[in-house]
Amino acid sequence: MLSPDKLHPFIYKAHLRSSGYFRFMSTKRKSASATPSASKKRKASSDPKEPNVSSPYFSTWPAPRDHMEDARAFIRECTGGKHTTLLVPDKDADGLSSGKIMHHTLTALGLPRDRILVHMLAKSSSVFQDSEREKMEAYGATRIIVMDQGSRGGPPLVSPITKTGDAVRTLIIDHHESDAFPEGAVAVSACRSPPIVTSSLLTYLLCLPLHPSVRDACAFPSLLGVFGDLGPSAVDWNEPPWPTHLGDVVKKVTKKALSDAVSMMNAPRRTAEYQVYDAWEAILKANTPQEISSNPVFLTARARVNAEVERCTHVAPKFSKDGRVALLCVHSEYQVHPLIATRWAGHLRARNLKLVMVANDGYHPSGKHTNFSCRIVSHLRKLPEAERPNLIEILLEYARKVPDKGFLERTGGDFAKGHKEATGGIILTVSLVFDPENITEGGVTKGDLQSDFEMFVKTMEIGVRPDPSGSPKRIPKKGTEYQKTKLTAFFAPSQQ
Repeated sequence: MLSPDKLHPFIYKAHLRSSGYFRFMSTKRKSASATPSASKKRKASSDPKEPNVSSPYFSTWPAPRDHMEDARAFIRECTGGKHTTLLVPDKDADGLSSGKIMHHTLTALGLPRDRILVHMLAKSSSVFQDSEREKMEAYGATRIIVMDQGSRGGPPLVSPITKTGDAVRTLIIDHHESDAFPEGAVAVSACRSPPIVTSSLLTYLLCLPLHPSVRDACAFPSLLGVFGDLGPSAVDWNEPPWPTHLGDVVKKVTKKALSDAVSMMNAPRRTAEYQVYDAWEAILKANTPQEISSNPVFLTARARVNAEVERCTHVAPKFSKDGRVALLCVHSEYQVHPLIATRWAGHLRARNLKLVMVANDGYHPSGKHTNFSCRIVSHLRKLPEAERPNLIEILLEYARKVPDKGFLERTGGDFAKGHKEATGGIILTVSLVFDPENITEGGVTKGDLQSDFEMFVKTMEIGVRPDPSGSPKRIPKKGTEYQKTKLTAFFAPSQQ
């Protein structure tokens, strides 16, 4: 069969007709008509609240079924026992949308609004830090629901007993790369159930059977998280296991409206003032994407963030010796490093380049840390998932080569977290005095002063040129003679 890109469309169509292609396809369609298509089967599902669970996907999608049922039992327990419930959503579009869906579900099931509390993490903080643990315990809640905050193993997020002696239970809803969870937590994670959903869509599918109002009232918030984390075109809503009715919602509200709303939602958290509570209040009240896009708080924040991105984005990248990393260093109180990483990842192309890293030493309130974001270079996203580089593994590979053996212990909790294609972390910027016992052979000497970030950059060999001796030399073909006479030989030297 001739390729269509080598023929004029009309000639190619004539070629297909003469080859009998259309007769073959007609026969194929008739034979296929006896069996209804997958999409028709899914539309004929008798359960309007959930996708067609007869599909083989649904034993593990969007998360293992037993984990989903445990999480639903937890939510029913919150409302049935009238527990004071603390919501801890992440600050981005996916986390805020997850919080809005959960807040709607709890109130729809009868939990009074004054029993629902919301905690937003401090700037550049993690839910696993002691400072956040103390703040969450201070609310006195007996049930805590953490959404889109990532996960790791370790002790309980909060004390299992309140100061008044009541038992405390925690639910974690997440999709970030992790197989470990805090001790005692009920956890439902989508990270091992491909195609991996966002936390907002996971929360939506989790709450869908719990109350009839969830289907319509929470449809657009679930899409905001999808558009925020995966983009507007990553999901084919006509293909299983994705819920087809959400595709109808996308058509109704339009991709542009959802994309604009996501851009607005992400802006307040990126400002130097870190306006996350303003964002939460606005999203909680919004009934359409347009209400989010037209909110003055969001409009002002986005304009300021865009101006800061433009100021910082023109720094020149430096490359690692192995060519896998392009590093850009900026200084800003705004959270612009993820945006700049995404922008440069769409432009840079090199033979061995895998990721763009943007390091920002001005964002962390302590002034002692560097926040960094990494994004896979855009053309590698077109590869099959199994062939795409795992950025987390690449960073860990470098980290294991750092001469100081205590590096990973100090940074492990906040290093290379997130997703395989979009990760980041926090590394100490202040200089450290090393214990000689922690130094491996060939590492730094006793008198050296280096920060963790400096060590990591040195280990990646940023700015170090590849060894030219390792490059293959061009060998002339057999029988080929290169001209040895130079052009200058044909001209006499000038007379002074």
